[in-house]
Amino acid sequence: MSRSIQGTSAPAFAALANAFAQNFTERGDVGASLALVRDGELVVDLWGGTLDKAGQQPWAADSVVNVWSTTKAVNALCFAMLVDRGQAAYDDPVARWWPEFAAQGKDAITIAMLLSHQAGLCSFSDPAVVEDFYDQPRAAARFAAMTPLWPPGSRSGYHAISIGNLAGELFRRIEGRTLGAFIEGELSGPFGLDLTLGLPASEEARRAEMIAPPELATSNMATDLNPSQVAAYLNPVIEPLLPNTAAWRACELPSANGFSNARSLARLFGAVAGDGTLDGRKIVGPQALAQATWEQISGVDEVLGLPARWGAGFLLNTDGLYGPQEKAYGHSGWGGSFVVVDPVARVSIAYAMNRMGTDLVGDPRDVALIAAAYQGLV
Repeated sequence: MSRSIQGTSAPAFAALANAFAQNFTERGDVGASLALVRDGELVVDLWGGTLDKAGQQPWAADSVVNVWSTTKAVNALCFAMLVDRGQAAYDDPVARWWPEFAAQGKDAITIAMLLSHQAGLCSFSDPAVVEDFYDQPRAAARFAAMTPLWPPGSRSGYHAISIGNLAGELFRRIEGRTLGAFIEGELSGPFGLDLTLGLPASEEARRAEMIAPPELATSNMATDLNPSQVAAYLNPVIEPLLPNTAAWRACELPSANGFSNARSLARLFGAVAGDGTLDGRKIVGPQALAQATWEQISGVDEVLGLPARWGAGFLLNTDGLYGPQEKAYGHSGWGGSFVVVDPVARVSIAYAMNRMGTDLVGDPRDVALIAAAYQGLV
């Protein structure tokens, strides 16, 4: 199976290129891409391996893969763009735009609270199947009518999939377009980014097959879950190979079914790490971005069971997750993908792969890549 690495890397980031190669030889990667943008310049752009588990289709420069929750960083950026344009404010009640959402004591939940996983709607409270997430109007109506699983604002509890339905409905009511249409019209199209919610059938040839390691099985799920974790993890169970199904790729889930690659993510968030412009055109202003990355809540997350610091949709650096810079932020995806924004070094780092890992935090591939990236930034 070919593991040849292609692309370019600046000499200062030789350690990063080496760590990427070692992900294949020592840490189990099958196919992946890696990119780093510094001061608006794409200085690392690498890819290698294969799109498929069988090793028959080489990973190409424009290959894309489902990046799971790394999609949430894009979702957060889109809301920051709305705030920047004066179309909404983070302290607006969600019900201002979505009146039905006020039911069952949810009238005081703000946009910032919703995006920072404080609403108590981490999944359905009544029995559900995966396909329920795909029907956006019906899912949104169910969440609007739902009683929160904890008092809103009292804690965070990661809304792994449901935030896609919640944020998607809210965004559409504010802006008029779905998040997928907004991303295409405002980001992917104008800037030539490989970035979509779901994946059009016409792009199938570029798609990487998602690969789950044998040890990642639902039977391994812990039995001592709190009620919020039961809802989030088991109602319904989300299987790692869902991105390989046509139904998953046909819907829009701003929480989890973004298809992209490291180059596109690093270019987009490289602009965010700098002056907010890409190719000379403004994406987002500094004031809205500062609000988006202001800490909304911190502590042990109700669902993750780990310490977390949340901005308005962005995961803020905690315990060195995103390197040594305390002001770094971004988001990680199930199995290993990530995008990191360091506004101090004016750097973004992105990684996207098809062989999923098992670590909720601290995937050895991610740890190695982020540490090596900062070697090059010294």
